[in-house]
Amino acid sequence: MSEPDRDTPLSRTAASAAVAGTGWRYLQGVLAVSVPVRSLAQASEAAAAAVAACGDDADGHLRVDLRPDRVELSVQTRALGVTTGRDPWLGHRIDSALAGLGLAPAAATSAGATSAGSPRPVQVLELAIDAMDIPAIRPFWKAVLGYADEPGSDGGLDAIVDPAGQLPAIWFQQMDSPRPQRNRIHLDITVAHDEAGPRVHAALAAGGRLADDSFAPSYWVMADPEGNEACVCTWTDRNEPER
Repeated sequence: MSEPDRDTPLSRTAASAAVAGTGWRYLQGVLAVSVPVRSLAQASEAAAAAVAACGDDADGHLRVDLRPDRVELSVQTRALGVTTGRDPWLGHRIDSALAGLGLAPAAATSAGATSAGSPRPVQVLELAIDAMDIPAIRPFWKAVLGYADEPGSDGGLDAIVDPAGQLPAIWFQQMDSPRPQRNRIHLDITVAHDEAGPRVHAALAAGGRLADDSFAPSYWVMADPEGNEACVCTWTDRNEPER
């Protein structure tokens, strides 16, 4: 396929396809990869190689999390809060730099995660709060957590994010009527499209139940034995541009 224009926002399908087979995965508006390493010193070396590969684009696109056993990398056009054509291009540059160090991405799904040296596939956690009046409660959560508006958003009904990029994003789900007997905060775990099936099956095997699969493969609503909910989410069937 032809290389996408580097400054054009990508659809979810296009972003995922642009890194297919590389170990990078499209998640919640970002491309992410986990790279096994043998030490923190090697992790630092891998991070330096990734920064150098991105050049002048590093600050505006690349985020790095160093651990003694792995380096987790993500690229996104941070000013817009979306994936553009520049991000998969940077991902391929990073891959080449890491290959020069003898490093390669971990397996993409749970089936091969252990053998590849990574504790789990890449994923993104969000919290969702059900609300009758989102503009009324959103400022409270923004203030109490020290959060900020999503890049590129206009506030009001949009999600809020940790400005340091460390804690989960929070989004608000509009309720049509009060539901006092149901939990009003749930977790959204976003995984790559081919990781969702194994994750759902693992949750069922662990005693959970499938509460709703009518929106699959975009997301499956799972519930624990007491009815507390979590959604296993993917980009699939959400193919409109991010903005």
